[in-house]
Amino acid sequence: MSRIVSGLLLGMSLMTLPTNGLFAEDPAFDYPKTRKVEQTDLYHGTKVEDPYRWLENDVREDEEVAEWVAAQNKVTDAYLADIPAREQIREELTELWNYEKFSAPYKVGSSYVFSKNDGLQNQSVLYITDTLDGDAEVLIDPNKWSDDGTVALAGMSFSDDGRYLAYGIQDAGSDWRTWRVMDIETREILDDKLEWLKFTSAEWTPDSKGFFYGRFAEPEEGEAFQSLNLNHKLYYHRIGTPQSEDVLVYERPDEPEWGFGPSVTDEGRYLIITVWKGTADKYRVFVKDLHEPYGIPIELIGHFDNEYSFLGNDGERFYFKTDLDAPNKRVIAINLRKPQPENYEEIIPESPEPIESVGLVANMFVVDLLKDASTQVKMYSTDGKLIREVDFPGIGTASGFGGKRTDIETFYSFASFTTPPSIYRYNMITGESELFRRSGVDFDSENYETKQVFFESKDGTRVPMFIAHKKGLKLDGNNPTLLYAYGGFNISLTPYFSISRAQWLKMGGVFCVPNLRGGGEYGEAWHQGGMIHNKQNVFDDFIAAAEWLIDNKYTNSDKLAIQGGSNGGLLVGACITQRPELYAAALPAVGVMDMLRFQKFTAGRYWVDEYGSSDDAEQFETLYKYSPYHNLKDGTEYPSTMVTTADTDDRVVPGHSFKFAARLQEAHEGDDPVLIRIETKAGHGSGKPTSKQIEEIADLWAFLVKELDMQIK
Repeated sequence: MSRIVSGLLLGMSLMTLPTNGLFAEDPAFDYPKTRKVEQTDLYHGTKVEDPYRWLENDVREDEEVAEWVAAQNKVTDAYLADIPAREQIREELTELWNYEKFSAPYKVGSSYVFSKNDGLQNQSVLYITDTLDGDAEVLIDPNKWSDDGTVALAGMSFSDDGRYLAYGIQDAGSDWRTWRVMDIETREILDDKLEWLKFTSAEWTPDSKGFFYGRFAEPEEGEAFQSLNLNHKLYYHRIGTPQSEDVLVYERPDEPEWGFGPSVTDEGRYLIITVWKGTADKYRVFVKDLHEPYGIPIELIGHFDNEYSFLGNDGERFYFKTDLDAPNKRVIAINLRKPQPENYEEIIPESPEPIESVGLVANMFVVDLLKDASTQVKMYSTDGKLIREVDFPGIGTASGFGGKRTDIETFYSFASFTTPPSIYRYNMITGESELFRRSGVDFDSENYETKQVFFESKDGTRVPMFIAHKKGLKLDGNNPTLLYAYGGFNISLTPYFSISRAQWLKMGGVFCVPNLRGGGEYGEAWHQGGMIHNKQNVFDDFIAAAEWLIDNKYTNSDKLAIQGGSNGGLLVGACITQRPELYAAALPAVGVMDMLRFQKFTAGRYWVDEYGSSDDAEQFETLYKYSPYHNLKDGTEYPSTMVTTADTDDRVVPGHSFKFAARLQEAHEGDDPVLIRIETKAGHGSGKPTSKQIEEIADLWAFLVKELDMQIK
């Protein structure tokens, strides 16, 4: 969801500030020129220029960067305001968005909890009810926390007895969270307040007296949105006490890059400490006996070679999802008294379909697998016997199936690109699904279709792609088409319903999602085929998807747009530098655009196991070859582009997009726009209020209507 627009590109940027102010204006497009600085870095003997380094500075702390942002937004806003279809799209999108949206309910104590949005509320409201057909009461309404909806509910954890709710508060889309505690019966917000939490959950002890959580130290003043996240620590918080009295449970000052995730076994005997170092599913595991208050955590898994995701236990028999000797994952049991690998017991073997997740509900393993990027769910006993497979109404995505080992029911949602989500109640004993709630969105699925095709990438690899459009589409090579992908971090893109995509389809567009290497659609081997030195495979897959759509008469280069966010923003940035003539428009959102410096900011260091690092000589060579910021070439005609980012994005800092946009505007030769749209009081995406989502999507689709010369149907 990003777009960059540039009017007439600047042939060169100034080395010093212009005498008549910070920005000089291009007479034709009123387009700001960006100051350049003398900045050269030496990487393993290679000199690399970085003339826009100053744009890395925090927009909240640097007045010059703030002025640059305002100047860029002024140009972008003026360009978008001149697109006649913009207001029509906004109105239609608002109307489409305005329907009740529910999450799948789940059991808390003797009650049920779910979220609901009346239609256009900026944030969904959390409800609680004693019975599924009874009246529900508001538990938390985040819309009361701010006038503009930019403060969101981000993380929840209920005590086992249903007495307390610990919940996270997210301000302006930041990854930082402040956690509070509510007494559910009285609705009283307790004095407990935990600050500087990030990348953590709250894990209650069964006695409901407190919970474990992870946190970082408070950053230096002015550094909260840019400084590296190091020295994570695990604490225990007791209800009714200040954070300053929380008990430090585990830290590793000798390993500042380690992070810690807590889990407490159902009977409350053990604390499982899952240690992570990056984004890869490679974990160390420590176990602490909570019946021994002075006992230290004991190392169970002493390396980062494989995934060991804790699922549950029967006494000293611990269940894990792992990729040990199984790139498609399997379930094993480890006995605490015999923890050596030769004593591991296989419970659920690896299969041709990779395992996405495993839960333990009704004393059964609920295994979510992927078959050609579509959901399969199977139930197994704790000794590994297959009990049943869940039947779904077609190709799509099922999510949910949460609960405890003592529950006898669960809920799930099912949807696809052209099928709005429906919520089902599932009987874990009989295996029967009962429709619980159907979406009320004004979108007639009967008028649309989704198909899956396969194409060959540059090296002959067979890659799947979903294609959604109105029925009766003419394959005349002239359809406005949006190609969206991600391709990284073992993340799978399955068929899902999105209001923004529904609006695109209603406008007559074709929507395509290829499942690129780097994702998890075909297991760890597929993931590794698109990481570090294999990253070029991801770009080749995406380019091959674009070429297939053109060759098969879905579209042509003048009608094709590409889109991706975060790692997908990197994908779009790399592909417009490698094949600028292949697309008419590009929407890179919150992308990682400087592959030589990403590891120096906030959470960027976690991505080294996916991308590599410029600190390594061989990895530097790979990164430098495709880094979008460094591979823009002067005098090249790039596609119409609108980059999108946000000022409080502390996941992928906005400096990536700022520098890329400035360099793109300098290098571009042609009349097509290259703009940047910078959202305020928003982060990487999570927690964004409905009003801002609608505004951004309307701008994106209006941009594509103009650049693809679309006739809205």
